[in-house]
Amino acid sequence: MTATLYAYAFLDEFVLLYPVYALLFADAGLSVGEISSLFVLWSLTGVLLEVPSGAWADAVSRRLLLWTGPLLGAAGFALWVLFPSYGAFAAGFVLWGARGALGSGALEALVYEELDRAGAADRYAAVMGRAHAVGQVAVMAATGLAGPAFAAGGYPAVGAASVLACLLCALTATCFPEHRTPAPAGSDAGDGTAPGESTARGDGEGGDQGTDVGEGERDEGWTRRLRTGLAGLAGLRRDRPLLGALLLVPAVTAVWGGLDEYTPLLVRDTGAADAAVPYLLMTIWAGVTAGSLLSGAVERLGRTGLAAVLAGAALALAAGALTGAQAGVVLVGLAFGGFQAATVLADVRLQQRIEGTARATLTSIAGLGTELVTVAVYGAYGVLGARFPHGTVFALCALPYLITALAVGRRRRRASASARGRRSSG
Repeated sequence: MTATLYAYAFLDEFVLLYPVYALLFADAGLSVGEISSLFVLWSLTGVLLEVPSGAWADAVSRRLLLWTGPLLGAAGFALWVLFPSYGAFAAGFVLWGARGALGSGALEALVYEELDRAGAADRYAAVMGRAHAVGQVAVMAATGLAGPAFAAGGYPAVGAASVLACLLCALTATCFPEHRTPAPAGSDAGDGTAPGESTARGDGEGGDQGTDVGEGERDEGWTRRLRTGLAGLAGLRRDRPLLGALLLVPAVTAVWGGLDEYTPLLVRDTGAADAAVPYLLMTIWAGVTAGSLLSGAVERLGRTGLAAVLAGAALALAAGALTGAQAGVVLVGLAFGGFQAATVLADVRLQQRIEGTARATLTSIAGLGTELVTVAVYGAYGVLGARFPHGTVFALCALPYLITALAVGRRRRRASASARGRRSSG
């Protein structure tokens, strides 16, 4: 399974349009405000579809969503290149947002449960860390190849390469194993009331998708799981560890994920020539790749180590952004690497806390929180960016990570004190 996962992660990010799509929008006559509105539309699509797609993945098939999503992305990229206009760009972002929502939750749940079935759930952090690293290598490779491809064939060339990558990604997704059968309607599976219940099958029949379940039963299962997942939010107040794990995901992921869209502007403010901007961005992505690869080692440091990584990354981000020099980009890359490692570990903690059959639904709820905070980051950056230089705004965005680091460290101290109290009373 890991080979399929790594191939999927590479093709999912090997999109030559990534480093030039903003240029495509500008060349089509869009203003900065119109381009920003496309980013918001992209995030809002994820907000609307995140949780329903997770419930669908739990009720039907996670593998189905993983190969459907890239096909939507391919259609969106084709629209951009064939019909360059605001309407086509908006439709493409809706399709791209749907692609992300279908994969979010479904991929993590499938990988975790397949590893758990093989008795290797403890490898989840390392496996997903490597998968993220492979994806980041794909981003760097696509960035490096976009220039020559654009020079040779313009937007049609980079668009065709991006569509091809999406099609190959969909084909790769069909190779994922999925040893689970969606519960038929009327059964108790998926009601979220039996902690520890699992849909994983030990029959060894890879690829069995429960074909005995009718379409009507699947639809009912989807709505039941969606209701269960949403109703389960009310019970999170009683399950403090799960609530904390859910909140940690957007707290760690959203801010630096939103800042990534503005890193070209930060780099250009250092005085770098436009032609050098992609190469400096590759420095940042090298840091992100290193963070993914080191996530397994950081996991062994425990909660204290996670708090230290978040605090150190926040300080590096502020220092690197405020230098206003190209050398500061290296510090920004180190900061993004720390945030990436923390992102992987936040997902690990969430998967470890989830019990029952609504794993993809709950993971998608965490993704919904990430999308909502990301929209807020875009809005805040728009306001702050009109008053302050990009370096100052990046430094201000380091503050939430310092707060999160303090919260994580404080929770660790409370847990240790509670454990000592139980031992002394015993």
